[in-house]
Amino acid sequence: MGLGETKSSPGYGNPPWIFKGSALYQLHLVKAETVRAFIPKELRLVEAFGYTLGGFFLANYDDSPAGVFDELVVIAGIVWNPPTSCAWAARVLVNSEEACHHGRKEVGLPSQVARFSKRITPVPRQTKDKFGGFLNMIGVGTTICHSKDCMDVQVTEVVGPASSDICNIKLLTDVPTPKFNKWMGPSITMSLPSFSGQTEYNPNLLKYSCRLACRVRAVRPAKVSGPSPLKKERNHDSESRGFTAEEVVDNARNLSISVMLSKPILALEFNFLEMQVEAPIILSNNTTSSLPAA
Repeated sequence: MGLGETKSSPGYGNPPWIFKGSALYQLHLVKAETVRAFIPKELRLVEAFGYTLGGFFLANYDDSPAGVFDELVVIAGIVWNPPTSCAWAARVLVNSEEACHHGRKEVGLPSQVARFSKRITPVPRQTKDKFGGFLNMIGVGTTICHSKDCMDVQVTEVVGPASSDICNIKLLTDVPTPKFNKWMGPSITMSLPSFSGQTEYNPNLLKYSCRLACRVRAVRPAKVSGPSPLKKERNHDSESRGFTAEEVVDNARNLSISVMLSKPILALEFNFLEMQVEAPIILSNNTTSSLPAA
């Protein structure tokens, strides 16, 4: 495959590939030592005071080349791409076999099939009026009832007959659902360049671009909890030897969980999202992968 060339998966057609839906983009402070071993040696991690900027991108697409599906992209950190920087994905979880295949083969992503189990529960709250304290004392107080919807998203990675819990993401959304008079944030267009590749499915180091057009607003960060107990990570670098295939997979999975459980600093809600993904460009050719298999 020549520079910038790509073969599309069945159903995806020719690039750019268009995805429409909504998403939560949450940024976390991640320990640099946690993710450095998973960054290709050709790239330098952007870090300060021992931390890099990682997080996750949780999306629900209602229109895409692979149809309707959910996606969780775990962002390990940011790497230098002078004069700017690019994200590096530690793991991509999707509930679509076609999207998983396309991500692995064509975009060089560490994609895995997963289940996204969603449960919505109301979370009522009460706000008393300014005279509520005194009026309630005499039994004639008034209360204004509000509520929020709490959505629990349980993400479980599926490998053949086996499955492993990755995380539970608790989202709070206003009730009722957004209407025309609800402010959804300004309309923006932005580009999210990313590096990928060096996996068993695509050994090349790649760079691709996602251009987003959406309405964006800052929201309360989602609460993330991990499986219990979490297997202990094994400290290693690209020169380490003696790992079994199971240990490599476990370490890659545990890295993703560690990123999800790190400290959130900002959460952005994307509505009316239209994402255009360009074909990746090959930056270097490799005969073997230097990263753990997806």
